[in-house]
Amino acid sequence: MKAKDIMTSNVITVKADDTIENVTNLLLEHNISGVPVVDDEKKVIGIVSETDLIYKDKNINIPAYFPFLGGYILLESMKKFEKQLKKMAGYKVEDIMSEKVITINENKEIREVVNTMLNNNINRIPVVNDDEKVVGIIARSDVLRNI
Repeated sequence: MKAKDIMTSNVITVKADDTIENVTNLLLEHNISGVPVVDDEKKVIGIVSETDLIYKDKNINIPAYFPFLGGYILLESMKKFEKQLKKMAGYKVEDIMSEKVITINENKEIREVVNTMLNNNINRIPVVNDDEKVVGIIARSDVLRNI
C-alpha cells in the first residue's frame, strides 16, 4: 500500500500572505490541527500548526548577556530572539509558519510514511507528486484507519 492510497486528497492549504486569523478559522472550521503553506505552483513552502498559532502566548526569552568594557556580550543568539519576537508579533502566515517541512512522495510505501512521521515526531505529512506539488496530506489518524 502506498501513501496515495491512504492520504486525504482534498487537502486544505494556505498561502504565505494569508492572515493568521484566516488560518485559525480554517483549522477550527475543518477540525484539523495544521495545514501546508503552498506557493502559486502548489509547492509546499511551509506548514502551520496549532502550536505555531498558540506561540503568541509564549513567554519571550531575552538573550542572556554580560557587561564587558562598557558594552555587552550576548551569550545567546540574537537571531533566535528576533525569530521568536517575529513569531509572537506575526500577522501573516509567513511570520509564524515552520519552514522546515518534511514531505513524502505519493508513491512511497506506508511503512516509510510511518517511519518518517515517528522519526521526526510529526503529526501530519504533506504528500507530493513527482513535480513536488502537494496532492494530499496524511495525518496519524489516516495511518491508524489503515492498520
